[in-house]
Amino acid sequence: MSDVWTGVLSYAAIAAAPTLLIWALVRLGPLLLDLPEWIASRRRPPAPTGRPYERLVGDLHRLRREVKAPAPTSRVRRVAALAAYDDVLSDLCRAVGDDRPRLSDLPERERPFARLQAEAALEAAGVPLDTRPAA
Repeated sequence: MSDVWTGVLSYAAIAAAPTLLIWALVRLGPLLLDLPEWIASRRRPPAPTGRPYERLVGDLHRLRREVKAPAPTSRVRRVAALAAYDDVLSDLCRAVGDDRPRLSDLPERERPFARLQAEAALEAAGVPLDTRPAA
């Protein structure tokens, strides 16, 4: 009787092997194809994102002078300068490790207060906002 069971199990294994092999290739194939790329991404350092810190600070000073100027030439120029200033503020906050929501994502009426908070956070992080020496 044990020879019969051995034969039946052998037949079942031989019959099921191709199906199981194809199932394993379908399930594990994409993982195996992505494996070299995953290994390579673990070896190389992450690519730098965004602009360099020094350039962000320079842009901040330039745009701050333009925003604080007494009379801009037009409303369009003022809105564009404020939008650029908000973007630089957000990028610089991220660069110093302060992850607050981007100013452009906030409603228009909340931006002035959020702008003040971002400027205070940057000053607390040691980023000088004004380039003029204090008198």
